[in-house]
Amino acid sequence: MNKLITRHLNGVVLILLALVSVYSHQTSAEQTLHSSQDYSLQVDKLTQLPGVPWGMDWLNSTTLIVTLRRGELLSVDLNKAKLGQQAWQNIDGLPAIWAQGQGGLLDVVKGPDGYFYFTYSKPHNGSGVTTLAKAQIQQDESGQVRMSGWQDLFVSNSASSTNRHYGSRIAFDTQQHVYFSIGDRGVRDNGQNTLNHAATIARLKLDGSIPSNNPFVGNSQVDDAIYSYGHRNPQGLAFDHLGQRLWAIEHGPRGGDELNLIQAGANYGWPITSHGKEYWSPLKVGDAEEQEGINSPLKVYVPSIAPGSLIHYSGNAFPAWQGDLFSGALKLQHLNRIIINEQGIPVGEERLFEDLNERIRALAVDKNGYIYFSADSGNLYKVSPK
Repeated sequence: MNKLITRHLNGVVLILLALVSVYSHQTSAEQTLHSSQDYSLQVDKLTQLPGVPWGMDWLNSTTLIVTLRRGELLSVDLNKAKLGQQAWQNIDGLPAIWAQGQGGLLDVVKGPDGYFYFTYSKPHNGSGVTTLAKAQIQQDESGQVRMSGWQDLFVSNSASSTNRHYGSRIAFDTQQHVYFSIGDRGVRDNGQNTLNHAATIARLKLDGSIPSNNPFVGNSQVDDAIYSYGHRNPQGLAFDHLGQRLWAIEHGPRGGDELNLIQAGANYGWPITSHGKEYWSPLKVGDAEEQEGINSPLKVYVPSIAPGSLIHYSGNAFPAWQGDLFSGALKLQHLNRIIINEQGIPVGEERLFEDLNERIRALAVDKNGYIYFSADSGNLYKVSPK
């Protein structure tokens, strides 16, 4: 009888070990699927640009339009870059730009209407205010790139005595709306002041008018352009067209950078809630890390990575990365991959290219799914499978 029981127990143990082995193999396979180890990555430095490249997007398959924060606009010919020639040329036609502190010529994104949309700090009474504009950019047969028809769409009410926290990134949804972010302008009280545009994400139609279904239209206590508020300094904005999700990533104080899923009319807490600390002491900022009635971040970075951009990846070059988010990291100097599951929840991260020691600022993806990023050094890189 004891031998029979022993044989039975041994059989149970073997079955359990087999199940553990299968489970471990599946877990390992899932981890591999979501790891850059699936790919042998090739990183090529393409060229060096004459300043801090802040934003970039495609004019065509071989030409990038790049903003320099100091107030210059460039076209970058990647064919010339491959030949080792000077790849960039200046584009004329910009307005006056307040290139002071963290202000300057900021983001550029090609819109669904074919226009290029810009955010920049516009001079205003001895300061700068974050402004949304658009213009046409075309390339002639000789290769010369020209801009025409510059139009300020929205001059925000966000002036302050500081030159900090202008934002600003741009994103488009599938309903012909443009979103753009504005920082708190270095004034904490702006975080919960909904009568100005500082510390908000605004939503407009492509012509700069206010959509009638914006969440606060008709509310005398909130400006009509505001889509969400309580943001410290969001310098990354990306729209997931498949999941219909708007993502934002923003700088916290000392620690506490936040990845937020943006919802219409939501308050994201700054400076009432924060995961960061004061710069001058170990005291935490705000009343709490979370609070009822305030949308909490889905991911927090402590210590801060200083996120400088955000893209939602849907390219074919790296199938295992489809649906994930990528942000540049300025302080911790890497490309930050945020792994997103099918439910739209961040479930992990990966820090790429730390050995480059570059403050990664702007990101773009080409039609092949290759990732391009710029650094504050002026260097422009391309990431592709080897």
